[in-house]
Amino acid sequence: MNVYDAIYQRRDVREFRPDAVSDSVLARILNAAHHAGSVGFMQPWNFIIVRSRRVREQVYDSFLAENRRAAEHYRGERRELYDALKLEGILESPLNLAVACDRRRGGPHVLGRNTILDTDLYSTCCAIQNLWLAARAEGIGVGWVSILDPERVKAILNLPPEMLLVAYLCLGYPVRFEERPLLESVGWEQRRPLAEVVFEDAWDRPWQVPAGE
Repeated sequence: MNVYDAIYQRRDVREFRPDAVSDSVLARILNAAHHAGSVGFMQPWNFIIVRSRRVREQVYDSFLAENRRAAEHYRGERRELYDALKLEGILESPLNLAVACDRRRGGPHVLGRNTILDTDLYSTCCAIQNLWLAARAEGIGVGWVSILDPERVKAILNLPPEMLLVAYLCLGYPVRFEERPLLESVGWEQRRPLAEVVFEDAWDRPWQVPAGE
């Protein structure tokens, strides 16, 4: 699978087979994440592999509480659709992975981080994207669970105060890779045309996307 295939076929996976992910495959995926670009080569990311059922049940409890709160934002048909969506695979997936950012790594001044302090977070997100694409190339599905209380999950995982929880991921062999993203296929959102989001030289000058792209 080339990089374009991995990008276009990547999906947020929620349904997993029980098959275990071998340590050798997991190591390749994590090594791809660890080779992401980072500002000042600070490499601020950290990965916590979560296999314990007890730990995952605690994280799942956080999801249930926050999902109830999130559902209150919707009414009518939108609420019915929200309630029907499967938004996590915490207990079904063979392993979970927390991704944390060490905001102190590299010392008090990191090259390139003088004015944009959040470049450590952006760099950590680059590592997550590398991980996701490498996983897709390995036939592994990844689901990002963002409906969580990050401080509660930090406490469950004993993360130090200076660490910021950036992502909580579910990993495993999927029941299937869908043709389209879930939220697109159910009509929650649609992919925006490239022409709507690209500009040239200034915000009020849309870029002319080449025909066929």
